[in-house]
Amino acid sequence: MEFTAQQIADYLHGTVEGNAAQTVHTFAKIEEGVAGALSFLADSKYEPHIYHTSSSVVLVPTSFQPAQPVVPTLVRVEDPREALGRLLMLAESMKPKRTGIDPLAYVAPTAKIGKDVYLAPFSAVGDGAVIGDGTALHPHATVGANAKVGADCILYANCTVYHDCRVGDRCILHAGSVVGADGFGFAPSADGYEKIPQIGIAILEDDVELGANACVDRATMGATIIHSDVKIDNLVQVGHNVEVQSHTVLCAQVGIAGSTKVGEWCTFAGQVGVAGHIAVADHTTLGAQAGLPGNVRKPGQTLMGYPAIDPKLWSRASAVFKTLPEMATELRELKKKVNSLTPNPSPKGEGDFVSEGK
Repeated sequence: MEFTAQQIADYLHGTVEGNAAQTVHTFAKIEEGVAGALSFLADSKYEPHIYHTSSSVVLVPTSFQPAQPVVPTLVRVEDPREALGRLLMLAESMKPKRTGIDPLAYVAPTAKIGKDVYLAPFSAVGDGAVIGDGTALHPHATVGANAKVGADCILYANCTVYHDCRVGDRCILHAGSVVGADGFGFAPSADGYEKIPQIGIAILEDDVELGANACVDRATMGATIIHSDVKIDNLVQVGHNVEVQSHTVLCAQVGIAGSTKVGEWCTFAGQVGVAGHIAVADHTTLGAQAGLPGNVRKPGQTLMGYPAIDPKLWSRASAVFKTLPEMATELRELKKKVNSLTPNPSPKGEGDFVSEGK
């Protein structure tokens, strides 16, 4: 795979500055550039690297004005980061796809397998399961009985879609991810905990991506639903009967407790914790390690801290935290001084009465 600077510019609707015939065949960070590589400059703090990089072509903003001579060919675009993403997707789409069923794969006799499917060694497809056209199951990926996986999906090694669950088209499930494990349902009893059967399912709609070791639990009844184009990072836990609306992003180590409803276009940063049985409005952003114990009713808010509050208020409160021990010591000392200045009341008893005028 090789492209010229002019071909890249035409694809991105950009302009070339330098050798339009310069070719590239790989990608590299600008500070680690090599001959034949394409790099990008999106942040001004990386500008010094463009004067020394060995990359052959560099994507730069339309407004970029070099402070000294530049050796690589430049392709000017409105947004180099977005342009690079488009090129990476193009390159990925051009890679040849493996197809065929390996002799070491297991396919139940009643399973339905689409066209151009790839089943790697030790992958497994259960009774009544359906695998859509162009989908790939890597080693030890498992699709349970009566589950359905749509077209053009990728299930990486050791990921599991439990029985009866549904996965839409163009979904990506990374290694170790699990769709449809039992929700965390137990009833306390005198002898311990009685397991509550989880008879619902889990549904991923189209274009959902699950990171490595992410888990979407099946519902107690009904369905846990991850709507279209939701992106879920590594080590995320989505509890039973949760519903996440379209285009929401859940970053690493997010945990969402059962029956919570999350709106569309939300962003939960790393290690956010969300309580169960609450609702989160559309376009809500929760900062890293935020804890959300109750509903967010107003759309478009950014919240931080625990409990999650306005970020300006959280920043002011956080600035005080480190001085709290000294403040507590000063408060105790002031309290002692105030008490020492307050006269003790005279004890009342016999002989305390003084008649008027004496």
